[in-house]
Amino acid sequence: MAGTYTYDPGMVSEFGKDRMRFELGDTMTEGGADTTALSDEEISAALTAYPNNWKRSKLMLLETLYRRFSYEVDTKTGPLAFSSMIERAKLWKEEYESLKKEIKAKAISVPKLGNEEQRPPYFYKGMMRNDGRID
Repeated sequence: MAGTYTYDPGMVSEFGKDRMRFELGDTMTEGGADTTALSDEEISAALTAYPNNWKRSKLMLLETLYRRFSYEVDTKTGPLAFSSMIERAKLWKEEYESLKKEIKAKAISVPKLGNEEQRPPYFYKGMMRNDGRID
């Protein structure tokens, strides 16, 4: 089954396929699979895989992009040379690594609650002390 390749710049303000294409720089859809790195179905699958986490969906797509296009070879015929996909793959990998670090840092940080000053500490000295009584 052939994929579809569409892009509507007017929809970039909404978190959906068109915004993802915009953020990834994959907006030249006129040539279909020849000019576009991802199909609409691939983008939709990533957005469905992480419906409430835009950055995770983007991370998934960046990983597939840099892995897929890192195998492309430079082609040179006379004065004509094609090396743009390899360069794009490098940029996507850099963006992938950066986003991965950001997501990882956010995942291990402990969120602060608004009223922490009023709560006693969760752990306290002597909390494991047992005086032998059974209540």
